[in-house]
Amino acid sequence: MGFARKEYQFLADLGLGPRNPGAFVNGVWRGAGPSVTSTNPANNQVIAEVMEASMQDYEDGMKACEGASKLWMQIPAPKRGEIVRQIGDALRAKLQYLGRLVSLEMGKILPEGIGEVQEIIDMCDYAVGLSRQLNGSVIPSERPNHMMLEVWNPLGIVGVITAFNFPCAVLGWNACIALVCGNCVVWKGAPTTPLITIAMTEIVAGVLEKNNLPGAIFTSFCGGAEIGQAIACDRRIPLVSFTGSSKVGQMVQQTVNERFGKCLLELSGNNAIIVMDDADIQLAVRSVLFAAVGTAGQRCTTCRRLLLHESIYQNVLDQLIGVYKQVKIGDPLEKGTLLGPLHTRASKENYIKGIEVIKSQGGKILIGGSIIEGEGNFVQPTIVEISSDAPVVKEELFAPVLFVMKFKTLKEAIDINNSVPQGLSSSIFTRKPEIIFKWIGPLGSDCGIVNVNIPTNGAEIGGAFGGEKATGGGREAGSDSWKQYMRRSTCTINYGSELPLAQGINFG
Repeated sequence: MGFARKEYQFLADLGLGPRNPGAFVNGVWRGAGPSVTSTNPANNQVIAEVMEASMQDYEDGMKACEGASKLWMQIPAPKRGEIVRQIGDALRAKLQYLGRLVSLEMGKILPEGIGEVQEIIDMCDYAVGLSRQLNGSVIPSERPNHMMLEVWNPLGIVGVITAFNFPCAVLGWNACIALVCGNCVVWKGAPTTPLITIAMTEIVAGVLEKNNLPGAIFTSFCGGAEIGQAIACDRRIPLVSFTGSSKVGQMVQQTVNERFGKCLLELSGNNAIIVMDDADIQLAVRSVLFAAVGTAGQRCTTCRRLLLHESIYQNVLDQLIGVYKQVKIGDPLEKGTLLGPLHTRASKENYIKGIEVIKSQGGKILIGGSIIEGEGNFVQPTIVEISSDAPVVKEELFAPVLFVMKFKTLKEAIDINNSVPQGLSSSIFTRKPEIIFKWIGPLGSDCGIVNVNIPTNGAEIGGAFGGEKATGGGREAGSDSWKQYMRRSTCTINYGSELPLAQGINFG
């Protein structure tokens, strides 16, 4: 087994071994479900083995979590914030190791792996401050000797189902906020990144144990669709955060809605960058390279469509093809690599099928378009000239494939940007204020993230992250996203001896 390899020795410092139980239940590791292997996408060799959670593991974990929630929600919010602060410090101590694990198991390059863990640390810092700012409000009452208050209380338990492409950052967006808001967390990590799920849980569990708190406050499961379905169906979980495809997200939403639960969805993206005729072309080219090639095109915010003004079309395209030719493809852990492997063999097969569909719909391959033969899941970064009306352009191909098209007017570019089912991220490159404010206004981009002169990806945690339409409408991380993790009560208090009614009603 690959675990014995010298370059994998750091995994022991994260609490991982050759064979790992994959269910953290009531503060104890167990796993009575199927045994699965974690593989390195750079060579498809086994890293370690994981015993997934069984349905009995799930039920036992939920019972313990439900009990722990009664304690956790009564701890003052700033004290909960202190626990999250300690989680952040524990993550800082293991930043390099965790980042290396993300790179090893997911396949993104090492700087991106380290950056992903840093994002959770940033979320911890943000949540600590937030723990002293979960403010309600005082509302003037129309009745004498009455006071109206708006009060926020915890939901109880928040379920978090994450995807392989950001195997721990999305947990951070949700868990850091959910915990300071007074909720326990039940996490199902991606089935193909179980080692990251275990390593992250180990860090959180260590902080809880150090503070003599129940381990069940943070419950986690490695597992597949059965565990995810159980979370969606479970009435003990008022809020389910799901990250994944629009198709599966819609199924999760329907299931949660049937029991009148709440859903927070982060689904597919089909993101466009528009380059106007007055743009800084070098800035645009650098941005497109990162947005389209970063994480091997497997970010939900990856740039998949590039819209170029007809007057600069060939100039931008020539420069972009030039930098694509310089992209170093290889082991994501090696210094200088810009493009690592796709996450699974199935992803590589989907790339092959996607290229065939693109060609059948009139797409012209300008560069790339082939897999790279070998043990790993490597493919060439690809640029395709294609009509914006081609059906394949409306879909999300989770690979480094960039569709390029030209436009004449700003209105045409905005219409193309908004023409797809998804509505996550978008960006325009221009120096003109009138274009910028049109773009971010009511007749501009219909996405949840609307950027100017920066890539579609690489969002900061201070803003709310999420999108519209088939992206799901959820908002996570910063701004006022915390309100989704709490329940709001309007409280009217009569401190007088009379009973005046609202709207001047006289009832006897």
